[in-house]
Amino acid sequence: MVRRSTAIAAVLFLAACARAPQPVHFFAEGQPQSLADWHVLEVRDGKLALNQGVLPYDLATPLFTDYAHKLRTVWMPKGQAARYRADEEFDFPVGTIFSKTFYYPRGAGDAVLRSADDGPDLRGGGLDLSKVRLVETRLLLRRKQGWVALPYVWNAGQTEATLKRGGELVPLALVAADGSREQAEYEVPDQNQCGGCHGTDTTSKALHPLGPKARHLNHDFAYAQGSENQLVRWTHAGFLAGAPAPASAPRDADWRDPSQALDARARAYLDINCGHCHSPKGPGNTSGLWLNAATSEPLRLGRCKLPIAAGMGTGDRRHDIVPGDPDASIMPYRMSSDDPSVMMPELGRSVVHDEGVQLIRDWIAAMQGNCGPGETATMPM
Repeated sequence: MVRRSTAIAAVLFLAACARAPQPVHFFAEGQPQSLADWHVLEVRDGKLALNQGVLPYDLATPLFTDYAHKLRTVWMPKGQAARYRADEEFDFPVGTIFSKTFYYPRGAGDAVLRSADDGPDLRGGGLDLSKVRLVETRLLLRRKQGWVALPYVWNAGQTEATLKRGGELVPLALVAADGSREQAEYEVPDQNQCGGCHGTDTTSKALHPLGPKARHLNHDFAYAQGSENQLVRWTHAGFLAGAPAPASAPRDADWRDPSQALDARARAYLDINCGHCHSPKGPGNTSGLWLNAATSEPLRLGRCKLPIAAGMGTGDRRHDIVPGDPDASIMPYRMSSDDPSVMMPELGRSVVHDEGVQLIRDWIAAMQGNCGPGETATMPM
């Protein structure tokens, strides 16, 4: 009887071990072919679940990517924490893993829904795969030599994501709430294209995280256990050191919240979607148009600024922004285009973000003044 009890206990112990996920594995070098090798996310029980110690987060105003919804996560080695910085990305330790999974709510047949991203619903223990279609998961890793980006594409069965260093085009049928249908060629970037956004400093050429900054994180997130400010949660989780109270930290506006000031919403949208390139150090710095949060000079933000090297991207318009006249302004014209030779941003989208364009049009329409001879200028380079 004792032997039988011992045998049963051993079987139960082994079964429990088999069910327990392996801990997150940080690869200090190399490029594993399967996302599963990292043990950050796991497909189990019909869900995409987060491993123990992996923390979800989101941004007050997220970057637009063909209406994709995003599950963002962060993980750091035990005993390691990022150091708080007010305006730049936090100083993350070697071993940090960011993941960003792009997915869509499922529609009828093979279609997906063209809908607003209200944040991932993790109350059931993960993303319910019967309700969403996974497209890709990008990893951003902090190794000794710097940040490394790896793109993984999910298979049709939603069981595995495989490394695609050369990127991939994923055809999608986007269906809006009114039933209208739009075809999209969703582009998974290749590893070189990752530098187009994350290479925010043209001098060093090094990659940097874009989202994990105080102003983007300083708001509540709906965790499975309840809502909490993300700066507070990161601190309690041991992932962040030196952060002030949320009231003393920068805070970006939510671009979709009409109760917030129009200028703050438009600036937050331009900061996250354009500011990593259009900044004093970014690849778009030679344009003279700087759209990052730190810029305040109206001319640098495009007001009555003549384009420098826009080519056919001007649409025969004279100024980046004409106060009170979005139709005469280059900025919304380029945002409204899906022509690769015209559109902005030039990476990360294949369809037009109608709601984002409308926000910028409303912002320009509300501006006072005009582009008379005294206001029009090009930027000295």
